[in-house]
Amino acid sequence: MSMSKRALLFSLAGVAAVGGVVAGGLAASAATAPGKPTLTNGSAHYTAPSAHRAGSFTYTVDVRDNSGIRGLKVVAWPASSKLDPTATDLRDVEPATCEATSDDTSRCTYTLKITQKEATEAAKGTWYVSALATAKDGDTGFAPRTATFEIAG
Repeated sequence: MSMSKRALLFSLAGVAAVGGVVAGGLAASAATAPGKPTLTNGSAHYTAPSAHRAGSFTYTVDVRDNSGIRGLKVVAWPASSKLDPTATDLRDVEPATCEATSDDTSRCTYTLKITQKEATEAAKGTWYVSALATAKDGDTGFAPRTATFEIAG
């Protein structure tokens, strides 16, 4: 059974309970087979909401494939949820914005606004970031746990 967009996006919104930088220097290979998209130099950053502005969660990563990059889907989810999203699940979430930095590499950024309510309701503990990269030739690379971080509680 596939998870709904709402469940995955709500999980990402829950990152709001952590403060400051969620994680830095995240890096992972989306696939080990040659010709599949790979992810490197990933980082996640959280800005807490305040009384006067929304917070945000941002994940940025370099994605490479010899045919170029068509897109990237990203979701963060609490380990306590037991969601463990699959590549198929990530096909239904909002895309990151990708800009080519060379013929075969793009810098992709996903940003989500976080409300005060979402920050308050976020699960505490270990969180994971999953990513699905799609190359221009149709190949995909799935990183089920491209990053791990803790939300203090």
